[in-house]
Amino acid sequence: MKQKYQEFIIRDWQKGDRMAAAEVIRTVLEEYGLPWQPELADRDVIEIESAYLETGGEFWVVEKNSTIVGTAAYQPISRGQNAVEIRKMYLLPEIRGKGLGKYLLQELEKAIAVKDYQEIWLETASILKEAVVLYERSGYQPVNDVETERCDLAYLKKIHP
Repeated sequence: MKQKYQEFIIRDWQKGDRMAAAEVIRTVLEEYGLPWQPELADRDVIEIESAYLETGGEFWVVEKNSTIVGTAAYQPISRGQNAVEIRKMYLLPEIRGKGLGKYLLQELEKAIAVKDYQEIWLETASILKEAVVLYERSGYQPVNDVETERCDLAYLKKIHP
């Protein structure tokens, strides 16, 4: 996958992206006072091949001027009905407010729908207010099923009835 949105390139993750993608995620988490947990909740960022690519998921990076400034991913999960979870959707502060988050979410949903999944789950922290607004405006319904320690909100969207 490779596409353009405004001045950004969104493309599939490559091995050489590992540390830059991890740094984007660590930076955003720390900006909001959330812990970077490479041994726990963020282990999938270090092990993208086994966590995403080998399980039928996808991991994308967002570039501006050949620098990684954002990430977005999904992976199949066992909870729910034929479900995936959107994970690691992070954008550096300087590129927010341009509609990129909404665009990424819509593109993830399209990629997921093509594979005939029925449900999209995601978890977030209420301190990530912009993300919460985006998910709720995009039709995600709150559920009481948080599995990640640093998260306090979970959402579900059914895409194929």
